[in-house]
Amino acid sequence: MSKTKIERRIIADHELAQLPRAGLLRRLAALLYDMFLVASIWLILGYVIIFTFGFFADNTSVLIEGEVVTPRLLSLIQFIMMVSTMTCFYVWFWLRTGQTLGMIAWRIRALNLNNQPMSLRQALIRYALAWPSFWCLGIGYFYMYVSSTGDAMHEAFSRTKTVVLPKDARPF
Repeated sequence: MSKTKIERRIIADHELAQLPRAGLLRRLAALLYDMFLVASIWLILGYVIIFTFGFFADNTSVLIEGEVVTPRLLSLIQFIMMVSTMTCFYVWFWLRTGQTLGMIAWRIRALNLNNQPMSLRQALIRYALAWPSFWCLGIGYFYMYVSSTGDAMHEAFSRTKTVVLPKDARPF
């Protein structure tokens, strides 16, 4: 049995300009992969918050008439943790390599329109507008089908794009 070595290569700037835009299913699959990672982070940090909060407070949650009631401060802390960790997750990966772990698995990369890594401003705009694009019945993502470039609405506003990488491309 012979083993063949797959040669991985770095994509040149002129090649990035020729790459096709990623389709909707590939983007949603990458998003699903990323949500498993983010949920794992939330579980770990949530446990730390509840443990810490329970150490300094009498109760973290109370069962009242069959419903678990959590103190408002604890709920606020957990909400802030969830929003901030998800923001940091996406922005950090997009600034570092243009790819989250789900994007690596599905061979897609986010870049600015000049085929360079996006700026912090672009990453924050992209992140802030991606969630309304998704939660408003996916209208921001379905914009890809009417856009001449194939970009989602949050990409149009942030001046970024998501491209499909060739099979032999190195992820970073």
